[in-house]
Amino acid sequence: MSKKVFVVSSTFRKNGNSEILANEFARGAKDAGHEVEILYLRDITMGFCKGCLACAKTGTCVIKDDMTPFVEKVAEADVLCFATPVYYYSLSGQLKTFLDRVNPLYGKKIGPKDVYFMASALDHDPAAVDTPIKDMEGWAGCFDGVELKGVVKALRTDETGDILKFPEVLAQAYAYGKNLS
Repeated sequence: MSKKVFVVSSTFRKNGNSEILANEFARGAKDAGHEVEILYLRDITMGFCKGCLACAKTGTCVIKDDMTPFVEKVAEADVLCFATPVYYYSLSGQLKTFLDRVNPLYGKKIGPKDVYFMASALDHDPAAVDTPIKDMEGWAGCFDGVELKGVVKALRTDETGDILKFPEVLAQAYAYGKNLS
């Protein structure tokens, strides 16, 4: 059965390492016959959440920017894939802002939904990605039926394209997309 897959790439580097991972996940999902849409956050204008909580009452954000239609994309997707470079042992600010801006969905039933997380980091230590993984688990845990199903860690990836030195990591991203159940 075909699924709706929504992929969010948060790097501002075109063809950056985390973007390559996101694209491999998307390629796997497309090859499996799923409907895939990719959002490159560098291509949209997105303001910061104001914390006003008006969205809790109205169901929509008061900020009028490019983010508005993507809240529904998150709600409607069967599968989400988030890709980020790791900055200072955390998610990129772009991805954190995106996750904050889907707050109009908080308290609504958007599951069941599987989440996959792709992270690239300069560090050699796998623990460098622990905090971003916890961040994703925390976000997913805010919604009933939304679960972090898979993680890809790309370490030692600093320069654009370094990920290409690690075909096994690319294969893991592809396999997650290809084997969505």
